[in-house]
Amino acid sequence: MSTCSTVSRDLDEPVAGTAPVARTWLLLEQPGPWGAKALTSSHLDTALGRALEAAVKGTDVRVALIRRPGRHADRGTPAVRRVYAAHTTPGNVWVRTTTLTDPHQLLGLDFAALGRGDGRTFDAVLDGGPHTGDPLVLVCTNGKRDRCCALLGRPLAAELAASGAEGVWEVTHLGGHRFSPTVLVLPHGYAYGRVQAHSVKEILHGAREGRIVVEGCRGNTAWERPGQAAELAVRSAVGEVAAQSLSVVRTDGAVPRWEVTVAHVDGRHWRVGVAQGASAPPRPESCGAAVLGSPARMEVTGVRELSVTAALAS
Repeated sequence: MSTCSTVSRDLDEPVAGTAPVARTWLLLEQPGPWGAKALTSSHLDTALGRALEAAVKGTDVRVALIRRPGRHADRGTPAVRRVYAAHTTPGNVWVRTTTLTDPHQLLGLDFAALGRGDGRTFDAVLDGGPHTGDPLVLVCTNGKRDRCCALLGRPLAAELAASGAEGVWEVTHLGGHRFSPTVLVLPHGYAYGRVQAHSVKEILHGAREGRIVVEGCRGNTAWERPGQAAELAVRSAVGEVAAQSLSVVRTDGAVPRWEVTVAHVDGRHWRVGVAQGASAPPRPESCGAAVLGSPARMEVTGVRELSVTAALAS
């Protein structure tokens, strides 16, 4: 039986501009089985999961569960859990970490501050500190949301872990099942689709050196989807690979057309036209979809470098 990822690959559906949107990620270790909505369908206390969902609304924070790759025997509640918070906006990129025995402590965080990129609440409430290890590699493996994530994601996570790569975790949801296997790399917050182990290793090598691999990139989660597509288009146009070199500073327009202004740390600016189109022919947006759909796609219509005067005016 065909899978949604097979169909998407066969139709050569573009991945740029399809990343999940979150300026800050809060990642809680939760071993064992995950349901389709993992925050409220795992061994995590259901009331806590609901409270976290409510607490992060409108804050630019996204909560996800993580677990180490491998077999997920139902061993109940872990005594100690690893927690990460990661902010992905260029110019203020960071990952902080700690361990918890009681995940209810997370409700003491100032989520609005976390979403703005202020990590002090994480340190003060949870006794956290900077993550000093390798970049984090989050591989979506939640087969209860889509079987492609289990069929393709879990073997990838296991292969990466077996190769000795540090910082590899399985994660509950990165969206875009049809682009499986999907990966998010922190601290810089770039998501990737249709990745293989060798390409993830290249992405990781670049991340350690502050570089971005554009091939297979879905976008930076710090930006809305038109901004994701625009930033990647500028990278491709000028050959820019430095991770924190570009920022989306303005987006004008509304569905289905936008004009996105992208700025370089050296002062250059570009105006990027982005249009939302519908993918054709109709295809399954996930393996569990009852009907075929035409998922939105971000199409870059033009990249124009602005003069200094125009850049200042924008």
